[in-house]
Amino acid sequence: MATALTLSSTIKLSTGYPMPRLGLGVYKNDDVGPACDAALAAGYRHIDSALVYYNEKGVGEAVRRSGIPRNEVFITSKVWSQRHGYEEAKAAVEDSLADFKFDFLDLYLIHDPLSGKQKRIETWRALVEKQKEGKLRTIGVSNYSAKHLEEIKEAGLPMPAVNQLELHPWCQQKPIVDYCDAHGIVVQAYTPLTRGKYFDDPALVKICETHHKSPAQVLVRWSLQRGFVPLPKSSNPQRVRDNADVYDFELTAEEMKALDDCDKGDAGGVTWNPIHAP
Repeated sequence: MATALTLSSTIKLSTGYPMPRLGLGVYKNDDVGPACDAALAAGYRHIDSALVYYNEKGVGEAVRRSGIPRNEVFITSKVWSQRHGYEEAKAAVEDSLADFKFDFLDLYLIHDPLSGKQKRIETWRALVEKQKEGKLRTIGVSNYSAKHLEEIKEAGLPMPAVNQLELHPWCQQKPIVDYCDAHGIVVQAYTPLTRGKYFDDPALVKICETHHKSPAQVLVRWSLQRGFVPLPKSSNPQRVRDNADVYDFELTAEEMKALDDCDKGDAGGVTWNPIHAP
């Protein structure tokens, strides 16, 4: 599988739609245009935004500016806990569509599980409804633990196609990943570059020296070879291009194991872990 990976590689979701295996994250990027322009020109076809990023409008403008047909760019957004609940979540979807100026979104996620069980389920029902209306092609969740995913199953509702988590060698979220794998849920990896926290880790440095690649490039490659969908974020156009320059090398089994052995569990995270959400 690894040797066949390219920037145009996709993974098939449970809804039948293909999702590009590498995406651009745009968290905390208010002036999102330059990064999106660089990404789309370099061959990215997947951009991950959210209501609370307040840059959906800029992403939509960049897609239109690129001249790439809408159906060829995979766009994700998310509804955060402050807008959970059945009616509020339906309104949030419409707000996102209006901001992007799109007729549909490829993927829409519950951004976090912090609103409590009742509102989580109400929100999921709202996304199911919007999917049936054709406004959302695929729906999923972010920062969900196995417990939160089980709630959806127990409610007799369709399971998410995607779960987006902080994932990198130092925080591998193995119980959640195993649950997702067992239930056909594709795992997206946010903060795959660890915000630079572990760039000087000896195991990573050694691999970088072997392949003459940056820590960011090795970490993106690790994520791809692990079967995740990494969403590296940068507002710097050159770094956006560099983060996609990962298809001319392959990590060996020994190198993958060296990075796998870096796992610190919950302690290795640089954001927060959904296992702590009620």
